[in-house]
Amino acid sequence: MRLRPPLMPLVAALPSTVPFVGPEAQERERGRAFRARIGANESSFGPSPRVIARMAEIARDMWMYCDPDNHDLKVAAAAHHSLKVENIVVGEGIDGLLGLVARMYVAPGDAVVTSLGAYPTFNFHIAGVGGRLVTVPYANDHEDLEGLLVAAAREKAPLVYLSNPDNPMGSWWEAAELTRFIEALPETTMLVLDEAYGELGPASALPPIDVSRPNVIRMRTFSKAYGLAGIRCGYAVAEAQVISDFEKIRNHYGVSRMAQVAGVEALADQDYLDSVVARVSAGRRRIAQIAEQNGLTPLPSATNFVTIDCGRDGAFALKILQGLLSRDVFIRKPMAPGLDRCIRVSVGLDRELDIFAEELPGALAAARGN
Repeated sequence: MRLRPPLMPLVAALPSTVPFVGPEAQERERGRAFRARIGANESSFGPSPRVIARMAEIARDMWMYCDPDNHDLKVAAAAHHSLKVENIVVGEGIDGLLGLVARMYVAPGDAVVTSLGAYPTFNFHIAGVGGRLVTVPYANDHEDLEGLLVAAAREKAPLVYLSNPDNPMGSWWEAAELTRFIEALPETTMLVLDEAYGELGPASALPPIDVSRPNVIRMRTFSKAYGLAGIRCGYAVAEAQVISDFEKIRNHYGVSRMAQVAGVEALADQDYLDSVVARVSAGRRRIAQIAEQNGLTPLPSATNFVTIDCGRDGAFALKILQGLLSRDVFIRKPMAPGLDRCIRVSVGLDRELDIFAEELPGALAAARGN
C-alpha cells in the first residue's frame, strides 16, 4: 500500500459531505431530467435583457483576467447604497464571502452561533476552520433573535449568523427588531446579516445601513432577484476597516470579468428588478393557492420560495418530496427538527408551477398510502 501525504488533522476529521446535492447530480443518478426545477431558489425569470445583451457583447473578451480590484462593480454597489467604495467588498457570491468571514473571525474551538436549520453553507465553512457550532432552535418558524442574543453572550461568540428574510422558512423580521438585535449584541461579536433575499421582501425588513458599526457585515447577492445565480457574484457592506481586512485574504481573481460586468448592468436596471419582484410575488400566491387546494398550509414568505407546512412530521414531508422527485419535480425541504414537517418550493415559470399543481396530488396520495 502506498503512503500518502498526511492531511491536516482538522480536514481529516471532517465528514465527506457537501451542503447540497444539486439537481444535476440527481438527474445523473436518475438518468433523466427534471420537468420542473423549483427547488434551488434561482430566478427562473433570468437576468435583465440589458444584462444578457451586455454579456453577449463582451463574451469574446472573457479570455482576459478580470479586474482584481472589482473596481467598477464596487463603485456601482457603493452608489446603489449611497456609500463609499471603501465600504464594499466583492466576492464569489455570499458563499465565497462566508468562507472569508469564517477565516477572519473564527479560531479552532471558537463557538459560533446560528439557528438550527439555517443556511448550511455557513455551517460548512465554520466546520472547515474548526469552529464549534452553537445552534438555537427556530421559534414560530422565525429565527429566534432573543435566543441568538443569549447564546452569543453566553458563549462569548466571535460570530453570529442571521439571514433576513430567512432561508429555509421564508420568514422575516422588521427593521426595528433587527436594529434592537444589533444594538444588544456584544461589541466583540461580529454579526453576519445575510440579506440574499433582501430585494424580494418588504422594504420595512431592511434596517438603514450603518457602516460606522464595526461588528456588522451585511451581505447581498446577484443570485436571487437579479437572476444571476450561475455567475457567482455577491458583495458585502461593512465598516471600512472590516472591508480592508477582507482584502487581506480574498481571492483577488475569483470574480470573473463576466460576473463583474453583469453585476454592474444588473444594478443599473432597477426597472427590471421591480418587474421580477412583482412576478415573484404572483408566483408565491400561486404556490400558496396550490398548497391550500391540496389541504396544506403555506407559510408567509418574503423570498422567492414558499415553505409549505405538510401538517404531519418530517417523515411524511420527506415522502411528499420523494414523490415529487419521482414525478420529475425538483423541490427541497428543511431537515432540522420542527422545520422538517415542511417542503420548500421555489417560484418558477408558469409551466413549472402547472406541473407542480398537476403532480402534487399524486405525491400526497402516495405519501398517505392511498
